[in-house]
Amino acid sequence: MSTIHDKWFEKAVVYQVYPKSFQDTDDDGIGDLKGILKRMDYIQSLGVNMIWLNPVFVSPQVDNGYDVANYYAIDDLFGTMADMEKLIEEAHKRGIKVMLDFVLNHTSDQHPWFQEALKGPENRYRDYYIWHEAVHGQSIPNNWGSFFGGSVWEKESRSDSFYFHLFAKEMPDLNWENPEVRLAMADSAEFWLDKGIDALRLDAFIHVAKEGGFPDVSPANKGEIVLAENYYANLPKVIDYMNEFNQRVRKNHPTVFLVGEAASASVELAKKYTDPINKVCDSVITFRYFPETEELKDKRLPLNRQHGKLDLKKFKLTMAEWQKELAEVGGPVLYWNNHDMARAVSRFGDDEHHRDNSSKMLATLMYLQKGIPFLLNGEEIGMKNLTIKAIENFSLPGADLFYQMALDLGHSKEFALEHLNARSKDVSRGVMQWDDTKYAGFSAHLPWSGVNREEKYNVLDQETDVTSVLHYYRAVLKLKKEPLFIKGALQLMATSLETYCYERHWEAAKALVCCNLSEKTQVVSIKGWINQPYTVALTNQGNTLQKETVTLSPYGAMVILM
Repeated sequence: MSTIHDKWFEKAVVYQVYPKSFQDTDDDGIGDLKGILKRMDYIQSLGVNMIWLNPVFVSPQVDNGYDVANYYAIDDLFGTMADMEKLIEEAHKRGIKVMLDFVLNHTSDQHPWFQEALKGPENRYRDYYIWHEAVHGQSIPNNWGSFFGGSVWEKESRSDSFYFHLFAKEMPDLNWENPEVRLAMADSAEFWLDKGIDALRLDAFIHVAKEGGFPDVSPANKGEIVLAENYYANLPKVIDYMNEFNQRVRKNHPTVFLVGEAASASVELAKKYTDPINKVCDSVITFRYFPETEELKDKRLPLNRQHGKLDLKKFKLTMAEWQKELAEVGGPVLYWNNHDMARAVSRFGDDEHHRDNSSKMLATLMYLQKGIPFLLNGEEIGMKNLTIKAIENFSLPGADLFYQMALDLGHSKEFALEHLNARSKDVSRGVMQWDDTKYAGFSAHLPWSGVNREEKYNVLDQETDVTSVLHYYRAVLKLKKEPLFIKGALQLMATSLETYCYERHWEAAKALVCCNLSEKTQVVSIKGWINQPYTVALTNQGNTLQKETVTLSPYGAMVILM
């Protein structure tokens, strides 16, 4: 059986670029491909060797490009096909591979396929999507809920038929039971691979199969719309469909790196999806790494909209399980941030009193484990959440409902906004902070998403400060390229709840990584773990190593090589 160790992406360090927020070159307040080109030398300087671009295809932008209207063309918002080809060329010149976000589960309702499907049941493209009539006595086919709120069913205006949408109503789900759909999606992927794309992030691939017959979720109150993940997530047919997709795209592009977004995947499912026997994908991104303490949350409100502290005990158990179970396929995807969640230094660190140390500690803890690092642009300078001051400025689905529910229960506006600011994906999409000018060097125009204008927490200031978060990130990623941190086994050490410490070992090399996840000084005994001679390869501010004891400052981190 081949393993990830036979693959080039074993050594990947991925830098996620959110194109709308990275660099604007035409001063319309929206980032573009020429902006990424402009900053390619900076990206290279980080020590990453792959960039992941969120969708840049033609789109009405109902969901920031995840509603694709044409898989074969670049949206004017971002530039031209020539810009994209130049970006691929310039990345490759620098030894940087390119990953595109590829939306498999749905299209935009503006896609020509759906526009054709609307012409009626006889149209060839009708069966490219999922249609159903209302069940007798009901106003909709079943009680399944959409991830964006409301029913998964939307009535078309020309008949009594409903089409299925797991996300926004402007994003109808594709019918993967139709072999023409499966072929068409593989063809569009191949188009980009032929242009030199090296990797694909398979967006929402776990939803491409739905339960036949569309049974109601039970039990549920009459008229209640409920999430029905058992009926439209991780069904057995997902493996069949993605195996076929995988084999089609690998026929002419055998080395393509396929990363599946599997938000709800357990470690058992992750193993299934990444097992070479199943030929689904090479790695998966799960959203299950970060369990939170729930005690202080208001149980009458949606828990996932309320800020909770990281449950350190469960976090350690979770990470240890993923490290162990995926060790043979190169380890899990390692990340703290992405475009779908609040920024890590605000969520898990301390962006007010210990911003530098907590930014550095989080990088040390996560990226020196076994697996492939995925960074979100800006985390390498310690970017924190935007602050959104009015409910109407949130685009997060369900934000309005949470806000009104909170007020109806007697909570203040400040309470509701504080929690939405802590958990919304909107707050992670502030523009990249290149300098401390009015719009942070991103644009001469008011940015689309908001901006933090900050001294110190921008690229220009941090380049000249050797103690900056940016310089530290480069040091972490340099270490990550060593075989010890790529291939080495990992063992979590038994330490206090607030500390996260582990050993990496490979052949004769060994390292201890010690991290403090709290705002209080912590003392860690490393007796029995440390050998002479040793060197402190990396440390943030305020830590000490004396004989067999490491004293970690608030959010301290230290890497000891032996």
